[in-house]
Amino acid sequence: MFTGIIEATGRVSAIQVSGVDLKLTIESHSLDFSDVKLGDSIASNGVCLTVTALHGNSFNADVSGETVKRTLFGQYKIGQLLNLEKALLATGRLGGHLVSGHVDGISSVEKIEKFGEAWQVWIKMPTDLAHYIAEKGSITVDGISLTVNELSASAFRLTIVPHTARETTLMNLKAGSQVHLEVDLIARYLERLLQGRQQSGSKGLTMDLLQQRGFL
Repeated sequence: MFTGIIEATGRVSAIQVSGVDLKLTIESHSLDFSDVKLGDSIASNGVCLTVTALHGNSFNADVSGETVKRTLFGQYKIGQLLNLEKALLATGRLGGHLVSGHVDGISSVEKIEKFGEAWQVWIKMPTDLAHYIAEKGSITVDGISLTVNELSASAFRLTIVPHTARETTLMNLKAGSQVHLEVDLIARYLERLLQGRQQSGSKGLTMDLLQQRGFL
């Protein structure tokens, strides 16, 4: 589990293709590796990867064919800049929102506009994810926890402050750039819960049920 608060950026320093799978080496001179162990999880551009080897300022990770199919990792080249976040500790601060590191979809930047010292970034809204995206709700873009500030029929707007731009890969975005999206975890599970109730014939939340439980 992650929070979407990026700790450092890194770069892909080696790629080994093994059938449909990839073996990556990711290097970072700004991420603190002192508490990282084999088997730990590090979110890389929003994708949860397991550390299979450590080499000072870099780590190795296996990327399965399933992950390659659902993410942009198959398109990445050596030198690709990545947002990095180590897994959340139970004693840590939840500074962003709950992030699983499982990409729900890929989208692209529609346009970027300067707005004072910040930037307004419009990202196309995939049709199958649109119902999860709410104004003033949370969304993860390339591993970064961000607030949706406006919705149109086909896109959503983010406001990126200078600190976030400097400390992440967002500074490199331009119109047409592709990004990973992960929708709010609670929204996804709530939808599944409601689907389960409908399939089982349950009427869900009703006035009668509220009265039976003493809420009315």
